[in-house]
Amino acid sequence: MKALSIVGLVLFAGLRSAWSAETNHNFAKWEKEISAFEAGDKTNPPPKGAVLFIGSSTIRLWKTLAQDFPSVKVINRGFGGSEIVDSTHFAERIIFPYEPSRIFFRAGGNDLAAGKSAEEVFSDYKDFVANVRQRLPKAEITFIGWNPTIARWSQVEKEKALNALVKQYVEQSHGLKYIDTYSLPIGADGKPRAELFMPDKLHFNAEGYKLLAARLRPYVEK
Repeated sequence: MKALSIVGLVLFAGLRSAWSAETNHNFAKWEKEISAFEAGDKTNPPPKGAVLFIGSSTIRLWKTLAQDFPSVKVINRGFGGSEIVDSTHFAERIIFPYEPSRIFFRAGGNDLAAGKSAEEVFSDYKDFVANVRQRLPKAEITFIGWNPTIARWSQVEKEKALNALVKQYVEQSHGLKYIDTYSLPIGADGKPRAELFMPDKLHFNAEGYKLLAARLRPYVEK
């Protein structure tokens, strides 16, 4: 009985910690962007069963998304600066209404930059998957792995650790995929190539997106 009580306390502490993280996070700062998505959906409803891209700034700034994958219907619901918990929180408004057949997810870099460990971000990713699975059990979820950037080179080891955790999890799960992009911007010196990034040294420029599109094309246009 004592052992069971200890287990119960551990589980309760974990749930309380997760609840605390959820309630302390500022979701309200995204309300303007989420509302804009909803307003656009009313005037120009996206097709059901399309391919949804969602996540942080890599997705939001992908202006050529539809042109890069002309053979499929794509929806872009990226909102820059967001963390994984934000996509989970707003799934009811910017994922579920579209009933996507496939979801390409790129988030987690801002989470690491905010101080979370790779293990904590991985836990948030699993929560995202579980949340989507409840409503869209047949939707395939593909995690677009993290590539190093010049601006955030200091967190490259954490990004590699997150990639490894997600990759291992995906390999043991059904309906999940992982796309490695780590080598995408790397030059001969082992560092990210400056000519692939915007002046902020964080976000891809047009040339960077060409490489990203080429890496994803076999998965998107299958």
